[in-house]
This record gives sequence, C-alpha cells and structure tokens, in this order.
Amino acid sequence: MARDTYISLTTRPAPGAPLVFAFHGTGGDEHQFFALASQLVPGAGVISPRGDVSEGGAARFFRRTGEGIYDMEDLAKRTTQMAAFIAAHKEDHPDAPVYGFGYSNGANILASVAITHPELFDRIGLLHPLVPWVPSPAPQLSGRPVLITAGQQDPICPWPQTEALIDWFTTQGAEVHTDIHPGGHALVQSELQALAQLFS
Repeated sequence: MARDTYISLTTRPAPGAPLVFAFHGTGGDEHQFFALASQLVPGAGVISPRGDVSEGGAARFFRRTGEGIYDMEDLAKRTTQMAAFIAAHKEDHPDAPVYGFGYSNGANILASVAITHPELFDRIGLLHPLVPWVPSPAPQLSGRPVLITAGQQDPICPWPQTEALIDWFTTQGAEVHTDIHPGGHALVQSELQALAQLFS
C-alpha cells in the first residue's frame, strides 16, 4: 500500500482538524519535526516520513550527485512515490485540509510534489528550499498559501535561486509569504513563527 511506503510517525486528526505532513532535512528522520507539527496545529493528524535514500548514512528523500546537483531522474521517481504516499493518507481523511512543511531536503521534495501535484496541499511551508530548475507552470496553485523562508547568506541554498522560486510561485498566483533573515542555513525563530502563522 502506498501509505506504507515510508517508515513514519503518524497520528490521526481530531474531527475538523487538518493533516500536517512534516519532511525532515538531510540526516534527520521522522522524529525531527513530529513534535513541532503537533505544537503548530493542535489536534492535527501528523504524518512524518523518513527519507528512504541514504547519503553516507544520512537519510534523504532523493539522490544528488553533489551539493545542489540533483539526480533529476531519481527526483522524478521519488516525487511520484511521495505523491502517492500523500494521496493515500489524504484518501483516509477526505474531509481534512492538508498542510505540509519541510526543511532543506524535506522542503525540496515537498516543493517538487507541490509543483507536479498542486492539488494535494492546501497550505505549503518551504523552509530553505533549493529548486535548481525552472518548473513548468502550475496554475492550480493559484490562491494557495505558500511560505518560503531563507537565509540570505545560506551557502547551501543561494539567495538568487530562492528569489527565483518566490517569483515562480507568485507567477502561479499563489498567496506567497516569506521570512528572509540575514543568516545562513540554520532555522531561526522568526521562520517558525511564520510557519505557525501560515497554519493558523
């Protein structure tokens, strides 16, 4: 079954509460953001999968051949796999809104899913994403709340590429929110506050 594709932590949503998918960064696991997701949206059903690709023992959601250089064929395969996993959980709770957030590699798999399957998510939080390609148009994202956060000195996610991604989502008609700080790749408190606001 697609819902069993990944090792994951899951809880069921309370009546009327959303599903929140939480995607860890490279080297994280299903525990990294599980508690945070539960705190952000009390009563939510939380689904936190572990990436099934190993890079030197560090869990990831898709392969890469170098820093910022993606194996695009593998990314396409893993995106389809993740979309099926999300859709299966969504079918189990057809009345629940679906939110998603991810950090770094987790933001990248979430972005890839949202770009290619825009119908899956109602709200999207991308914390330090890196999308080093020009996505095809996705007009179904029109009106969807999307948060993009970044550090302007992030050595892993260059600021110009973050700006390009913000522009792309804006062009699709998404309701784009940003939290940009002058630091690097680490998450800062303002980003978590922006994510809480996105999901409130």
